[in-house]
Amino acid sequence: MRARILALASSLAVAAPLAMGTVGEANAASTSVTDTPPVTLVDGMTSPRYDYATAIRETVWVDTPDLDGDGQAERIATDIIRPRELDGTARAPVIMDASPYYLSLGRGNDGEFKEYAADGSPTKFPLYYDNYFVPRGYAFVAVDMAGTARSTGCTDEGGRSDVESAKAVVEWLNGKGSAHDSSGALVQATWSNGSTGMIGKSYDGTLANGVAATGVDGLKTIVPISAISSWYDYNRWQGAVKSRHYASSLSRTIAQRRTIATDCSARLAYMDANDGDATGAYTDFWAERDYRDGTFYDASNVKASVFIVHGLQDNNVKTMNASKWWEALGQSGVERKMWLSRLGHVDPFDHDRQEWVTTLNRWFDHELMGIDNGVDHEPAVRVETAPNQWETSKTWPIQSARTMSLNPREDGTMALGKQGSGTASYVNNSRLSETNAVSLAANPNRVQFLTGAVTGDVRISGTPTVDLTVTLSAPVGQVSVMLVDYGAMDRVSATGDGALTLATETCWGESIATDDACYKDVTRRLQTTQLQVLARGWVRLDGAGPHQVTVELAANDVVVPAGHQLGLVVSGASNGVIAVDTSSGTYAVDLRSTRLNLPVSGPMSSFAPGRLTAKDTDDLAKGTLPDLDETVWPR
Repeated sequence: MRARILALASSLAVAAPLAMGTVGEANAASTSVTDTPPVTLVDGMTSPRYDYATAIRETVWVDTPDLDGDGQAERIATDIIRPRELDGTARAPVIMDASPYYLSLGRGNDGEFKEYAADGSPTKFPLYYDNYFVPRGYAFVAVDMAGTARSTGCTDEGGRSDVESAKAVVEWLNGKGSAHDSSGALVQATWSNGSTGMIGKSYDGTLANGVAATGVDGLKTIVPISAISSWYDYNRWQGAVKSRHYASSLSRTIAQRRTIATDCSARLAYMDANDGDATGAYTDFWAERDYRDGTFYDASNVKASVFIVHGLQDNNVKTMNASKWWEALGQSGVERKMWLSRLGHVDPFDHDRQEWVTTLNRWFDHELMGIDNGVDHEPAVRVETAPNQWETSKTWPIQSARTMSLNPREDGTMALGKQGSGTASYVNNSRLSETNAVSLAANPNRVQFLTGAVTGDVRISGTPTVDLTVTLSAPVGQVSVMLVDYGAMDRVSATGDGALTLATETCWGESIATDDACYKDVTRRLQTTQLQVLARGWVRLDGAGPHQVTVELAANDVVVPAGHQLGLVVSGASNGVIAVDTSSGTYAVDLRSTRLNLPVSGPMSSFAPGRLTAKDTDDLAKGTLPDLDETVWPR
C-alpha cells in the first residue's frame, strides 16, 4: 500500500507547479476522464475547490442477491452527492457511511435525518461529511442498510444481510455489480475511481468493520468510531447476558419509519430462537457476527487501513470491541491508527472538533487521494489518559506497560508479593447496585480489597484480568468484578457519556438552504468525583461447586494519581447484565488463587501496603457512575 501511495503522490507532485496551491491542473484541461481529481492543497490538505450548492445529488438502488431468505433479490438505497465540475472529466474517491439510522433514530448529536424532495431526490445528508469533503473533491455516499429506510430486506443485527448489503455498494463503486435509478434504468458508477473509505459511529462503524473483514476490493480505509467488532462482545460478557432477545429488539428499532412495508417476522423469530440467551454461550449465531475471527468474516481478510476511534468510558459499545480489534488487525499486519478519549459513546467531532476534522481530512487525503502528507509517519496512537491530557505512542498498550499481580488478603488489603490465604465470602444479592458495591461502607453482599495509597502516578494501559477461584451452591451463578480508583479528582462525568451540548454552534463545510454544515458545540462534562470504576467484567458460572476462572475486564488507559487507592470489588450480581442467580446463597472466594493482573507503567513500589485514605463514598454525586441498567442502542 505504501508503494501505491508514494507512486501516486509523485505523479501529483509533478502537476502541482502549474498553479499555486493546486494539484493536477493538467488533468482538468484534458478531454479524457482521469482517476485523479484536481484538488487544492493548503498546508498540505485538500481545501474547498468545488461548489457544494450545485453538486450532483442522486439516488440509486444497488442490487444484491436475496439476503433475508424470502426468495427476492434486495435493492439497497444509496444516496450520492458529488462535485458537478468533475462529471465527465475526473473520477472521485468516495467517503461512505452505511447506516440503519438515517430514517429510524437519526445521526449525530444533532439527531439529523435524511430528507428528500417531492421527486425523491436527496436534499439533506446527515452529518458534516458531505458539506466538508465534497467541496474538496470527494464524493459522499450514504447507504441505507438492508431492512431500513428505503432499502428492501430485513435487518440482521450485524449478520450477513447487514454486512453484505453495504459490501455490495462498495463493489458497485468499484465497477462490479449493478444498480438502477428510480425509473429502473441501469446505472454505473462511472464517476467513481473505485477507491472507497467507510466511516461511521456505532452501528455505522460496525458495518465498516464487517465490510473490511470481507476483504472486498476497492475498500481502501475504514474509520470505525465507537464500533462493534464482535456482536457477542456487545451482547455478552463471558457468558453473562446483557438483555433478553436484544438482537430482535434492536432489529425492530432500526426498522422504524422504513418506506417499504416488509414482513420480517421470520427473521425476528430466528433471532429469538438462536440468540442463546439461556446459556450465554458463543454459538454459530454469534460466530456469524464476529468480524475478528468468525465464520464468514475475520481480521485476516482486511486489506483496508483502519483508523479506530473509541471512548475509554464507553459503557454502550465496551472497549474490548476496540482493543481486541486493534490486536487482531496488528496480528494480520494491517495499517492502523487509533484515538482513545476519556469520554463514553461520543463522536470525536463532538469532543475535539478542530483536531479531529483536521486529522480526518489528512487521513482521507492520504488513503484515498494518495497525498503524501506524512500522517502515516506520526505516532499511531493518541490517548487521553486524564481529562484533556493526551499522550501519543507508536504502539498500544504502551511499550513500557508490564503486567504485575496484586494479591487480595484476608484483612481486605491488596498488595504485591505474598499471596493471601483463606477465603473471603459474600452473600449473593441480585439487586445489589453498583453504588453500594463500590462504597467503602461494610456490605455483606460483596468483598472488597484495597491497595495502600499509591506513592507515585501510575498509568494503567491495556486489559486487566482477575484470576478467581470461587465456590457457590447454586446450579448457575454469576460473578461481577470491578476495578476502582478511589480518590477525589476532576474526571469526565458518566452523565451523558461525558459530553455537554452547548447553545453555540460552529460550521464545518459549505451550506445550502436544505443542508447546513453547522452543528452545536460540545464540551467535556467535568466534575469532581470521589471514585471511578476503571474497568468492569462479568462471568457466568455453570454448576455448583468451585470454579477457576479468569475474568477479563474492559481495556483502559488511564493515569491513577499519587495518593489514590485501587480497589478490587467482587460480587454476585451488579448492573449491566442479567442476574442468573437470584438466591441469597454464599459465594466463597479462595484468596490463595485469586489475583488482579494489572498492565502498569510506573514504579511497582507505588503499590506498597498502606492505610485506608479513600473516603466520602456513601453519598456519591450523580455522574460518578453510569446507569448501566438503561437500555441503549449502538448509535
